[in-house]
Amino acid sequence: MRNLSLLFILTKILLFFLQTFSANDSMSRFQSLSEGKTLVSAEETFEFGFFSPGSSEDRYLGIWYKSIPVKTIVWVANRANPVKDNSSMLHIDSEGNVVLGNQNGTVVWSVSTRKKVLNPIIQLLDSGNLVARDEKDEDPENYLWQSFDYPSDTLLPGMKLGWDIKFGLERRVSAWKNWDDPSPGDFSWGISLEGFPQVMMWKGSKEYYRGGPWNGLGFSGAPELKTNPVFEYKFVSNKEEVYYTYNLRNKSMITRIVMNQTISTRQRYIWIEEAQNWRIYASVPRDNCDFYNLCGSYGNCIIGDSPVCQCLTGFKPKSPGNWDMMDWTQGCYLTEQWSCEDKSKNGFVKFSGLKAPDTSHSWVDERMSLNECREKCLANCSCKAYANSDFRGGGSGCLMWFGDLRDIRDFSGGDRDLYIRTKISESAAKEHNMKLGAIIIIVASVLTVILALYCVGRKMKKFRYRAHEPENNMMVENNEEDEKEDLELPFYGLAVIVRATDNFSISNKLGEGGFGAVYMGTLADGQLAIILADQAKGKVLDWSKRFNIICGIARGLLYLHQDSRLRIIHRDLKASNILLDLELNPKISDFGMAKTFGGDDIEGNTRRVVGTYGYMAPEYAIYGLFSVKSDVFSFGVLMLEIVSGKKNRGFSHSHNSINLIEHVWKIWKENRPLDLIDSCIENLSVLPEALRCIHISLLCVQQHPEDRPSMSTVVVMLSSESALPQPKEPAFLMEKFFPKADSSTKHQFSSTNDISVTMLEPR
Repeated sequence: MRNLSLLFILTKILLFFLQTFSANDSMSRFQSLSEGKTLVSAEETFEFGFFSPGSSEDRYLGIWYKSIPVKTIVWVANRANPVKDNSSMLHIDSEGNVVLGNQNGTVVWSVSTRKKVLNPIIQLLDSGNLVARDEKDEDPENYLWQSFDYPSDTLLPGMKLGWDIKFGLERRVSAWKNWDDPSPGDFSWGISLEGFPQVMMWKGSKEYYRGGPWNGLGFSGAPELKTNPVFEYKFVSNKEEVYYTYNLRNKSMITRIVMNQTISTRQRYIWIEEAQNWRIYASVPRDNCDFYNLCGSYGNCIIGDSPVCQCLTGFKPKSPGNWDMMDWTQGCYLTEQWSCEDKSKNGFVKFSGLKAPDTSHSWVDERMSLNECREKCLANCSCKAYANSDFRGGGSGCLMWFGDLRDIRDFSGGDRDLYIRTKISESAAKEHNMKLGAIIIIVASVLTVILALYCVGRKMKKFRYRAHEPENNMMVENNEEDEKEDLELPFYGLAVIVRATDNFSISNKLGEGGFGAVYMGTLADGQLAIILADQAKGKVLDWSKRFNIICGIARGLLYLHQDSRLRIIHRDLKASNILLDLELNPKISDFGMAKTFGGDDIEGNTRRVVGTYGYMAPEYAIYGLFSVKSDVFSFGVLMLEIVSGKKNRGFSHSHNSINLIEHVWKIWKENRPLDLIDSCIENLSVLPEALRCIHISLLCVQQHPEDRPSMSTVVVMLSSESALPQPKEPAFLMEKFFPKADSSTKHQFSSTNDISVTMLEPR
């Protein structure tokens, strides 16, 4: 009798486990998933378990279609870390984490849920989504974690491609390396948040194909994305999320989008039940014109023409010889250049049926009309083109482009208009001037009166925004006395200067400039310092003043990099080279180290690295390579100093950070960015703006120049509320681990008081 009871109990236990893993879609803390066992979704659409891809003997944990005979993997958990034997097991640990480990205790793959619950389970849904949730939660879609947030090479219906900005999560699809290796290849597909969001495909870090921005009807570069009987789609862009998704119209149909590393193509497949195989529905790139920026700036790719690349009307090839040899990389230029100083001769030419240019350097306002958009673009010398941002209902919103227009192709028959800036004819300019003539006469009279009153009433002082030593604090200095009512510049005799500098005392010497020694002096009236890092005095520079300084410096750099007749790279941007006027408006000063470039040149190198330690970009400090992006790095450091009230060099903290950049990065990763804002800033309403500045600063101080935004993008970021990309780890280890320079490279650094040393050399 006892044996029969024992047999009965064992039978019940065996049946329990058989039921658990024969057709169960979920697993609790007290269960595990090992070789030979699987989870199957409720309607037996998908299956989750161990598999080996292709001819490989490595074992992976993944999801595949259960309902079709061809084993098609759609998701892999441990895609970069395969298991070499059959000893691995998936379980939920005591903390509620999902863990894949082997017999010796090594963790192969794991999932940390957003919060801890008492009854965690993992469940495979009929959508193909593997989720972790609380078994007792009445809301079955309240997920603690989901595989849809971490795509492999496949985008299934219901998955989101793009960003969860609230949690800083990017959902990007990346191809398998090959059929036998599901680890991530270099071919990926996602959404770029730089400028106006747009769909992109990359090979490594380089753009490969651009689907373009969403225009309300579809993606500008994807005309094939139309209403169809297979799937419906949508694009969502707000402060919390930016993503593309699609869903099936007929639930019985099976479709998927796959990134194919072997042929560098993104393919949509549909399962054909009668033929029992997958059939390609669509594929991109479709043709040569789909390859990113094939024809260079202002070049239009027209499939069917010979050659396929043609300059836009009004433009000519920059290099005719190369263009004739089918090398279109240098693009085209405007034959009649427009002048920013004479806006009466500025105008726009309408182009229809074009793929919208790359929006990485763009600005958008959904509330503007097209006419308002035109006027705003015309008033900004950096604006090169404009269009409606939304083409629904006849068009609305304003999208403006800054910098050269890239990756354009012809889509004949399209009615989506793009307005490109150009020089208008003399007759048109004359007519325009006649219309404005009467207004100009009246306005000129009024301005004359205003200017006279302004000049009589204003007293000017000149300030210098600089680093104060030895306390390493940032300060505002009053370097000049009140000026006369007629704005005559002040004159200081030798005796005044001798007294101010204590007879040119060596203790007041700041450093050596390109034209001689530089001294710090105090005038007889005793006005000198409003110290930013001083808790009592720093309140004078409230957030509005600091933000105005940041934006002013950014616009100044943008002018040097892009709008100046010659491109200028400053090479020594720092706190002490920013001058402030009476209203604390910033001016960039000291161009003793600046380099100028003509044409399209944006970078150079030098054997003499000159500049200020702590503000220099790593590629410049180590290798002597400088570019507009090295100025962006310096601007990022300066912005961090302004927001935090602390200096980068000489920074010390309980975290033992070697400088301010490392400290900011540590706090950022710990999700405590409010700790980085100067305690003098007490107005809570400005915190979002200050946090955005920290975010932009981290993007500016990225290790690699190509990861840093341009100054045109920075200006747009500062003036808008558009989503920002997540920063990578910045460059902050240079002072601690500075590599030895090549013997042929001469490095010239400044002294510890952050004053630059300029070595004159021909330009």
